[in-house]
Amino acid sequence: MEYTHLGHTGLSVSRLGLGTMNFGSHTTESDSHVMMDRALGLGLNFFDTADIYGRKAAPGGTEAVIGRWFARGGGRRDKVVLATKVYGRTAEGPNNKGLSARRLIQACDASLKRLRTDWIDVYQMHHVDRSTPWEEIWEAIGTLVAQGKVRYAGSCNFAGWHLVSAQAAAENRHHYGLVSEQCHYNLLARDAELDVIPAATELGLGVLPWSPLHGGLLSGVLGRGAAGSAVRSTSARVSGELARRRRALAGYEALCAERGVHPAVMALAWLLGRPGVTAPLVGPRTAEQLDLSVGALAVTLDGETLARLDALFPPVGSGGPAPGAWLDRSGYGEPPPACSGSSAAAPHEYARS
Repeated sequence: MEYTHLGHTGLSVSRLGLGTMNFGSHTTESDSHVMMDRALGLGLNFFDTADIYGRKAAPGGTEAVIGRWFARGGGRRDKVVLATKVYGRTAEGPNNKGLSARRLIQACDASLKRLRTDWIDVYQMHHVDRSTPWEEIWEAIGTLVAQGKVRYAGSCNFAGWHLVSAQAAAENRHHYGLVSEQCHYNLLARDAELDVIPAATELGLGVLPWSPLHGGLLSGVLGRGAAGSAVRSTSARVSGELARRRRALAGYEALCAERGVHPAVMALAWLLGRPGVTAPLVGPRTAEQLDLSVGALAVTLDGETLARLDALFPPVGSGGPAPGAWLDRSGYGEPPPACSGSSAAAPHEYARS
């Protein structure tokens, strides 16, 4: 297993993270426990969950599954870098959603109880709360950090300017601020290249792509369908996108077959090679799927393969961060260079890694 630091912190995390959204819903508790043990055996130490996962079974159902796994001992908790999220509604009432100080502190205590742990390594804001000022949010998170209940703060589904606003407010309070951003990013969803990833890189945040296989569409869905296997997702959104992108997906699966690489492995290997990406979050339903995902760490995509992937799944505009992605296409000249002193890649490097 490969490890890297989470953003500008000294915290070491595996290059793949274990997403647990299926635990307790699509994956039984016993199988979930087997998969977490398998993940540790493979060297994955970053586990991601949320207080709303598994709620159809029970409030905080997935966190409870993980908590009972921790309770089995064997040093499980100490081996895991644990991330969970807060924002979504977990109960009736006007104050059981969002990021108010009351909500953050109550939700954190509830997550700790379900997870059967004394601390959360990365407490992530699941969405932006436009009705709560950043000063209130950072005051509450600062309290949780001071109490030893939270080590770091992260974000999910933020726009680039949200990241900047959050960090500016944190700096004004002499707070460490965010250490990571969890964003929707894969071959079929490249909008994060415009502002989220450049902003995160400039600010020194780790980037944790969720849905790296885009609901299963990048895992060989056409080949499985032709072989009579069930398609993972039957949602209207995924089914509609399958119909719209069928030609590109057919070309993708043909490229994977030509290279001798499983489509799921190809999609993860592409993400692992993208500028700024810390750890894609894989959401396996079985231990076999987890084993397959780890194989991406041994795959390096050559320039020709990357070019063909760009042709099949083009970046937004002319590629790279905004505004160059559309300025160049509009005839206003070349995209500007990366900011002086920044660790961000130059704009053209986002189009060709």
